[in-house]
Amino acid sequence: MLKVSAASPPTLKASAAAYLALMKPHVTILLLGTTLAAMTVAMGGMPALGLVVATLVGGAMAAGSANAINCYWDRDIDRVMGRTRGRPLPAGRISDTQALIFGIILGAASFAVLAIFVNLLAAGLALAAILFYVFVYTMWLKRSTPQNIVIGGAAGAVPVLVGWAAVTHSVGLAAVWMFLIIFLWTPPHFWALSLVLKKDYERAGVPMLPVVRGEGETHKQILLYTALLIASSLGLVVTHTLGYIYLGVALLLGAGLLAYAIHLARTRTLKNAHALFWFSNYYLALLFAAMVVDRVWR
Repeated sequence: MLKVSAASPPTLKASAAAYLALMKPHVTILLLGTTLAAMTVAMGGMPALGLVVATLVGGAMAAGSANAINCYWDRDIDRVMGRTRGRPLPAGRISDTQALIFGIILGAASFAVLAIFVNLLAAGLALAAILFYVFVYTMWLKRSTPQNIVIGGAAGAVPVLVGWAAVTHSVGLAAVWMFLIIFLWTPPHFWALSLVLKKDYERAGVPMLPVVRGEGETHKQILLYTALLIASSLGLVVTHTLGYIYLGVALLLGAGLLAYAIHLARTRTLKNAHALFWFSNYYLALLFAAMVVDRVWR
């Protein structure tokens, strides 16, 4: 007779990797970059190392909390979509309950770290972002309206407010402009990806813009929000927060992003949608890097 051995429990390394994957580190890193940029612009240079570490650790926990709870809530559609089938819950590497508890603990730890080592305003903003992402975007908007990404993008823009508040104990006009930049960047960024993943979203029943209103309308909306994004990126110059170094980089990056959007609208190919998606990542990272360089130089 053949002996069937029971499945061995996951190793500590495998479990740690699964929990880390729940936090979506590729997304979190970009959010932390914008947080650090906001802190540097607010300070006019690099803030104290202890403050930077506490803010980034608390911010990473907040982002990880929101992402882990998002994975818990969306585990049904993640099993349907090819891009997400390998995530820890659909793949069975972590139980549903473990993921939810992990997300809640991370959120509580984030608030504690920021409240104790940074300030209460930064902690409150981070907590508000978690609650907005979970209850407004994940549980409501994502499955009910093609405007899910537009409104839900506000959660991803909050880290710059957290970074600014960490240094100044307030939210200044420049921080609001940074928030607006990320808010307007989010729709063209994710709509480009949703064009590539349109069939996945159709199978999962998620009303992304290409599914509900078609690819042609999505191309138009990408162009519209790209134009609004470029205009908003100049607000930091108009308000005299940043100068000519940032202005030059913002115009160059904006021209590149607009060129990608126009090319996509003309060609309507998935290859160019994917190219726009990736360029938009570089756009945001380089734009915020230019903010730091300009501010420190001045």
